[in-house]
Amino acid sequence: MPLNSLPPPLRRLIEALALRMGPYAAMWVTLMAGAAVVLTLAAFAGEIYEDVTEADGVSGFDLPILGLMVAGRTPWLAAAGTAFTNLGGPVGSTLLAVVALAVLSLASRSWRPTILLAVAAGGSLLMTVAGKDLIGRLRPDTTMAVPPFETSPSFPSGHTLNTTTIMAVVAYLTCLLVHRTWVRTAVILACGTFAVAMGLSRVFLGHHWFTDVLAAWVLGLAWAGMVILAHRVFHIVGKVRAKARLEAGRGRGPAPH
Repeated sequence: MPLNSLPPPLRRLIEALALRMGPYAAMWVTLMAGAAVVLTLAAFAGEIYEDVTEADGVSGFDLPILGLMVAGRTPWLAAAGTAFTNLGGPVGSTLLAVVALAVLSLASRSWRPTILLAVAAGGSLLMTVAGKDLIGRLRPDTTMAVPPFETSPSFPSGHTLNTTTIMAVVAYLTCLLVHRTWVRTAVILACGTFAVAMGLSRVFLGHHWFTDVLAAWVLGLAWAGMVILAHRVFHIVGKVRAKARLEAGRGRGPAPH
């Protein structure tokens, strides 16, 4: 992303950061600011949830949607859905992240995938815990759910939030490494489909309400966007500082004889 292509206010901000701190410091400042923004968004989502619950707004779709899911459920589909949704759980998502880390780190020959995915996963976990503690929403009744039943608060869906964040960052890192348009398109579609399917599986199995999943998609994409922005700031600040050093060196001219 060329610096000149950025909006003037953002370009001036990055240039100011570059003059006062190095790439890593700028990246971490961006991440901390992004975390504050996304956590605020999580709190705001919680307030919206409470408002629509009282007014029977968006959450009024939850029970009808769950009813449709239950009506279409069969033993075979329930077993397949359970196997799939386990990929988004603590063990499954960890294994997916490790595999993605191994492939992307070997392909790029750098620690960049490890750092970005670790930060993305850690932030999504923090948002999940904060959202559940803040709202404390009850899950659907176990009579409408497929065992094993879960007892933690329902809002937001942790499986969906974590999967959405990780898939978005994996797609971003892959696009940095691969330049063929069809490959990029295929990876983005595959990652997006996986995140959407994970969220829908949580409703299909009766483990979450649809608004839990909807909020998780939004929060996951928002946090992944902040992680990606921090990475771009890292590279742009590095380029700005390198350019400044080069210009300073030219300005000094040759040493006197």
